[in-house]
Amino acid sequence: MNKYKKMIIGLEETFQIGNDTYFTNVAPITSYVVSFEDDLNTGYFYAVSINTEITILDALHVYNVLDVVHRDKPCKLQVMWTEDGTIASLLINDYCHAVFDFNKQAGYCRNSFPDNVGGWSQSDSRELTDELIESIFAEV
Repeated sequence: MNKYKKMIIGLEETFQIGNDTYFTNVAPITSYVVSFEDDLNTGYFYAVSINTEITILDALHVYNVLDVVHRDKPCKLQVMWTEDGTIASLLINDYCHAVFDFNKQAGYCRNSFPDNVGGWSQSDSRELTDELIESIFAEV
């Protein structure tokens, strides 16, 4: 039986898909930052660096508003961090849509879109699967 890394809720909000929404959250212990944005058309999860200016390190597509069946109902959004503040996951209605691993400088989402345009590594696949979630969060 695998033992999993302890997770901490960094952010929990209610929002409605298709409404102009922007949330930012800083990791516990580290200074890693993630943001979620719904720009009325799409939902994206970002790994960002905040110094004198905001720099997007990686961006992950979460949804197209028109493709979401129950977009008229409020949703629960959570940003979960590993206890050491190095891995962030985005959950909407308790379903993991995206993960950033800051140590590996890698991002994963369910549709593996888009290709990374930041300085982070391009892995063989950016597709977030249940098996990948198991391996990312398993204690070694």
